[in-house]
Amino acid sequence: MMPSDLLGQWLAARLPESAATWLSSGIERCRNGIADRDLYLLLSLVSRHVGTRRLALADDELEAASASRPGWDPREWTLDQAVRVYLLCASTSDGARLNERLDRLCGAADIGELVAFYRGLPLYPDQPRYALRAAEGVRSNMRVVFEAVAHRNPYPAEQFAEAAWNQLVLKALFVGSPLAPIVGLDTRRNPTLARMLRDYAHERWAASRPVSPELWRCVGPFAAGPVLDDFARLFERGTADEQRAAALALREATDSEAARLLALHAPAAGEVGDSNLVWKRLASAGT
Repeated sequence: MMPSDLLGQWLAARLPESAATWLSSGIERCRNGIADRDLYLLLSLVSRHVGTRRLALADDELEAASASRPGWDPREWTLDQAVRVYLLCASTSDGARLNERLDRLCGAADIGELVAFYRGLPLYPDQPRYALRAAEGVRSNMRVVFEAVAHRNPYPAEQFAEAAWNQLVLKALFVGSPLAPIVGLDTRRNPTLARMLRDYAHERWAASRPVSPELWRCVGPFAAGPVLDDFARLFERGTADEQRAAALALREATDSEAARLLALHAPAAGEVGDSNLVWKRLASAGT
């Protein structure tokens, strides 16, 4: 099933009759070639008609979302966000036209509307067209808008060049946003990012400020030579969470000295168990 069909199905099951009737009429207008001005007016009325409560998807619905669009995870979406994306996608299948509309909408949107439009990125046609728009969301000084692009959204991992991707990860740490919900975090790790994150960690240490244990997830595969000094520091002087993060990260290192360092400090790190679960727990502990 297509993502837009899923949105329609979920909304039909959750909206009261009056809201469902209003939405059905709006979708019909969109599919019949709605004018820009009329679309913008329709989108501005969404919250009034459907409210802002959580979409509250069940596990099987989240599985259907991922099956229809790999990486799509709308577990945090609200009704108004789903309706806005549903209407926008129904308004045109032309990527260029939708991108123009999206630019105008984001230029006048409030925070809630921005979150909706950015969360919808993986569902829009002609995916490469929205890279600049997504990068604009990453630059936002509003954390909730930044996380609409960065969290549970496959778009950045699929469409961002390495430099833009690295900046997204670094900004997440800078604003105190967890890394675990970033789709594709492990597959997009790279030596340049690892070097940037080490520099950031050293700056934090020099200022006697804490460093998120999650940072080392993106450094572990490149742990060799001087990088191992950072991990030795974590084992010797770090918190329990930092020691667990160091152990998890070094599991992915291929350098023989990294393996020896891990073996030496394994008792301090303790039993880390399933890596994905522990990284999620560390992310929760740091927020």
